[in-house]
Amino acid sequence: MVGHLVELRDRLLRSVLGIGLIFLCLAPFANDLYSMLAQPLVNSLPEGTTMIATQVASPFLTPFKFALVLAVFIGMPLLLYQFWAFIAPGLYRHERRMMVPLLVASSLLFYCGVLFAYFVVFPLIFSFLVSITPAGVSVATDISEYLDFVLKLFFAFGLAFEIPIATIVLVWAGVTTPEALAQKRSYVIVGAFVLGMLFTPPDVVSQTLLAVPMWMLFEVGLLISRMMVRRKAGRGDDEERDQTSSTD
Repeated sequence: MVGHLVELRDRLLRSVLGIGLIFLCLAPFANDLYSMLAQPLVNSLPEGTTMIATQVASPFLTPFKFALVLAVFIGMPLLLYQFWAFIAPGLYRHERRMMVPLLVASSLLFYCGVLFAYFVVFPLIFSFLVSITPAGVSVATDISEYLDFVLKLFFAFGLAFEIPIATIVLVWAGVTTPEALAQKRSYVIVGAFVLGMLFTPPDVVSQTLLAVPMWMLFEVGLLISRMMVRRKAGRGDDEERDQTSSTD
């Protein structure tokens, strides 16, 4: 028990040190990184308007806060590796074989969700929100509020893109079957739009941009789960034939 706690402490320390080193590399470029993050909104703002800082320390702290969050995003493979290395000794061989591609795929899908939000969702959302601004109202977004807003969307889209992994894990663990999930497709679609409403601004554009990819990714996870079940059944048939042949 003590050995496991010591190993857990060491893995956590390595994770923190790794994130810290990445943050130290990013810190000198914090302002440039924040400017890049703010570009989708800046491109949508009316001419002559800019973002503002309503708190004294915001111009200094906000870019460094983003640099720290970005360091965690970049260090996600390191965090997942430390998690994998900690639990791997307690897994069966077939479980270890399955966990590696799942961890790699989950990292890539999370990054894809973040990139989708930045390059596709943000320009559409900000253009829409600026276009419906009432007459006489000047759009001047606070840099701290903007960071909190985009991080929330990054997290929402990153998690949404993990749906295929969740679907595969549920089927692999025997919790459900592809056929049972397919029968609940209508509930999944409704749930996707409900989550889109909860995790995005109150407009139809952003809600749809989150809900539709969630539905499509569910279908991808369902397709892969069916292929996995068929492959597992095929291996079972081969083993049964081998046993029958050896008996004869």
